[in-house]
Amino acid sequence: MEDNPTFAAWELLAECFAARVETKAHNAYYDRPAVISLLPTVAGKRVLDAGCGPGVYARWLVDQGAEVVGLDSSEKMLTIARQRLAGRAHFVQADLGQPLGFLDGSFDLVLCPLVLEYVKDWTSTFKEFFRLLREPGYFVFSAGHPADEFFEHHAQGNYFATELVDMDWRGFGVEINVPYYRRPLSAMIDPLLEAGFILERLLEPRPIPEFKKEDSHDYEKLMRQPGFICFRGRKSAQK
Repeated sequence: MEDNPTFAAWELLAECFAARVETKAHNAYYDRPAVISLLPTVAGKRVLDAGCGPGVYARWLVDQGAEVVGLDSSEKMLTIARQRLAGRAHFVQADLGQPLGFLDGSFDLVLCPLVLEYVKDWTSTFKEFFRLLREPGYFVFSAGHPADEFFEHHAQGNYFATELVDMDWRGFGVEINVPYYRRPLSAMIDPLLEAGFILERLLEPRPIPEFKKEDSHDYEKLMRQPGFICFRGRKSAQK
């Protein structure tokens, strides 16, 4: 994992990210409400929080009655998550681009919010998530919207290609260059279907009103054009 530049950036960002993510507008008032709206009932379910970061989603899931296993590439993130959950969830260091050490059908839900931009090959990752889910099982994830990523940030590239790009992040109190992969909408949907999932929902969210109090400029922008995109896939024998 040390050879992947995206992992190194997140290790550097971990403490600053953890300090602000619960209240930062794009996370607290845009991504999380949208992702949570796509979740099935989680009480009594076993959930894989894939790319758990500092454990914000994990804590919400546990509070709702779920049994949670959190995965992250950053040991610093995992340390913070373990402190946040205080033994209420289990955390493992893992690379989502590699096979995961769980039995087939180990989980009812895989949750992966704003994480998959740091994984190049979604096809193998989605197949692994499909393997880990029992039936019926759900896969919910969010990512940067492909239109926003291309037209707002990386228009010099090729929209139809999956490209390694980078961005200087300043919103967490420090400036860190974060590499990630941007891809077209088709490269988000096709691996989901190829893995065997049924696409149940595609959500282009809008921010909730609390966002406007924190960042009125971006609130108005996100009410006109999308910044993130969210998906819910289902593994089921039903056709």
